[in-house]
Amino acid sequence: MCGVFLCARYTKDDSSSLSDLCGRLKHVNAARGPDSQDTRRISVTGSDDVIALDLFASELRLRGNGPVVQPHEQDGNVFCWNGEIFDGMDIALQENDGVKLFHALNGLNTVDEVSDLFGSIEGPYAFVYYHAASQRLFFARDPLGRRSLLIHRPSLKNPYFLLASVCAGSDSSCEFQELETEYIYCLELRDLLNGQSMTTNFDSSFISFPRNSAAGLYTQPSRVNTALPPNDWPLITGLETPDYLTQTVDDLINHLNQSVELRVRNIPQSSGGIGTARLAVLFSGGIDSTVLAFLAHKHVPFDEPIDLLNVAFENPRKVKLGTVGNITKGQKKPQKPVVNPLPLYMVPDRVTGLQELEELRRLCPRVWNFVEVNVPYEESQAAYPAVESCMFPGRTVMDLSLALALYFASSGKGLVRDHSNADPVQYTSPARVLLNGLGSDELLGGYGRHRTAYVTGGWESVIEELQLEIDRIPSRNLGRDDRVISSHGKETRHPFLSLSLVSFLAGLPVHLKMDPRAETGLGDKMLLRLAAKKMGLVEASSRKKRAMQFGSHSARMEGEKRGDISI
Repeated sequence: MCGVFLCARYTKDDSSSLSDLCGRLKHVNAARGPDSQDTRRISVTGSDDVIALDLFASELRLRGNGPVVQPHEQDGNVFCWNGEIFDGMDIALQENDGVKLFHALNGLNTVDEVSDLFGSIEGPYAFVYYHAASQRLFFARDPLGRRSLLIHRPSLKNPYFLLASVCAGSDSSCEFQELETEYIYCLELRDLLNGQSMTTNFDSSFISFPRNSAAGLYTQPSRVNTALPPNDWPLITGLETPDYLTQTVDDLINHLNQSVELRVRNIPQSSGGIGTARLAVLFSGGIDSTVLAFLAHKHVPFDEPIDLLNVAFENPRKVKLGTVGNITKGQKKPQKPVVNPLPLYMVPDRVTGLQELEELRRLCPRVWNFVEVNVPYEESQAAYPAVESCMFPGRTVMDLSLALALYFASSGKGLVRDHSNADPVQYTSPARVLLNGLGSDELLGGYGRHRTAYVTGGWESVIEELQLEIDRIPSRNLGRDDRVISSHGKETRHPFLSLSLVSFLAGLPVHLKMDPRAETGLGDKMLLRLAAKKMGLVEASSRKKRAMQFGSHSARMEGEKRGDISI
């Protein structure tokens, strides 16, 4: 995980206010990469103008054996990289993927070659690359938008061009938007050197190059299979895998296991030293996070802890209603009492998290640090300015409730217990890599709207809805989540959103993934539930979907508000 920032402007437009803005943006992007930060300044000179480029990058080193300082620079070319390459490029254990990718870029000369290179690699990324010979500036996000990159286009009021992984919140000096993911973008700097204003010339110099799907495996998410089930397709009645689904269940386990392995292996030792956790899971006790924790266990040394980050909020409205600690509709009653001297934080996700902790301990002997991240009401309120700044340009009530949960969970600060009856001790997770289960609902039919689609329009409507889910992934939550989590110098990885796994799941006929005719907790994400049961995760396999903001009680602290209302 790294922070990327670029400012391009005519030198005649330099001002103290712009300098102050750049200072603020460098500061917030430095938090994403605490290991090193640096800036390169380049002057692009024409007959009438000089364009100054400031390229800044911070580094959270998670690949390679040696220290890495960004921006990368060679022969006048400059590269700022915020990403991870998990497939498509052979990277040895001791190598850094950003360094190797930069070397590959330096051997290219055309726009198509640049586009083809990025179409051949799989992983989350955002980058900025200045090619000196052509005076071109390339930049893009990966096709699923798993890394944030914000863009400010020149205006009459603010006549400069900015790119940043994260901004400093709402600011009259800039109008940031999320960069779209469909294209590789190029700014022809030489075309701006004609004596006119950057605002006048910008649109004609700003070029969007479609990703060449014929040249690479990883240019765009796959389309959903439109095959319909036979009229006599059997109704799923339980979580014992029927013969006709055995191979598909095995294939899902293998694909997901490989995705997890690629994302948890070879993580550098944390600052806590040998024997401390290098990996954490954003853990609610739901099926998604539990399956990821179970598979991560297979690929992390058994003598090393894995941290399970479980967040709970003091919610005055819930406390007043007396619902904290109660069993919610559809939630199983614990087989034995959960011992916890902090009933204020026994929110639904804490209850299910503790239940799944016991299941993991039975199936996967190791140290599981269940980190109780307890957030007092006053503390959550005091964090609003910082969280709103990170999540910007997200500005809705739902953005805030989700961002709050991620902000505190990813801090890793909480309590741990050796066993359920033990006294808690203060603990801060040293893990820099966090696994996130986002993506399974979109790919496997886990939302209530998928069942509604079936009721209103049959299997055809379900297929249409699943395609919309994939189409919306790049523009919904990922950029916001990346900005919030990375403010703690942590990196989130999404095993369900490997483009390889997305391709596998999108290619399956819909009736092999879900059965909207069956009851909730069975037909939704049916294929994942069957896989979890086959792996031995009996309790997790039947757990019903619960949104993070409601499971943690980060939402609706003051009363009922629609999630799409602006804050």
